[in-house]
Amino acid sequence: MRVLTWNLFHGRAVQPRRRDLFDDFASAIDGWDWDVALLQEVLPAWPARLGVATSASARMVRTSRNWIPPLRWLGGRMPELVKSWSGGCNAILVRGEGIAEHRTAHLRRRPERRVMHAVRLANGIWVANLHAQVRPELLARSDTARAAATALAWAGDAPLVLGGDFNLRDPAAAGLRDAGGNWVDHVLVRGMQPQGKRELPDRGGLSDHKPVIVDVA
Repeated sequence: MRVLTWNLFHGRAVQPRRRDLFDDFASAIDGWDWDVALLQEVLPAWPARLGVATSASARMVRTSRNWIPPLRWLGGRMPELVKSWSGGCNAILVRGEGIAEHRTAHLRRRPERRVMHAVRLANGIWVANLHAQVRPELLARSDTARAAATALAWAGDAPLVLGGDFNLRDPAAAGLRDAGGNWVDHVLVRGMQPQGKRELPDRGGLSDHKPVIVDVA
């Protein structure tokens, strides 16, 4: 199973382009080879559209700064002006496999609302998505530990993938091993083994994070 994790930077590019970049992000994601995509800092209006654009089933959970509707509207059209105040969500996209269940777990409300969510695939594998608190490091580690413990409890004896933006270079979590990552973006697994090296596909200047793809079996 090929797992992509990518922080979308609220639909922005490294060098400001001052326009709606949905089509750019959708084209990039659709062009890569993956079975499950774990996305963070996604504009809330995007997951369903990304699912259509990539021929995938989509699930999402809202995260932080979603309380000002006019900014959510403006953020999709002028992302460089509104930035993270456009609101955000985490999203899971799944290709070629049914989604049997979707669960969410609230990790914290302050200083930012952080949520972990996960899907159980029709083949029994659990796949979870996390965007941990950025500062201080102690909170990032707390979010990672709580997310891992919750996901492991949900999965029971089934294989588990936990990926996302951990805001940690070394996101160690009891019961999970690092299958590959870059900077603060990683994929952790239980009951699965990495196959080959991680991939960092060309993102064409989109986002301030590089996308990471790992193959696990």
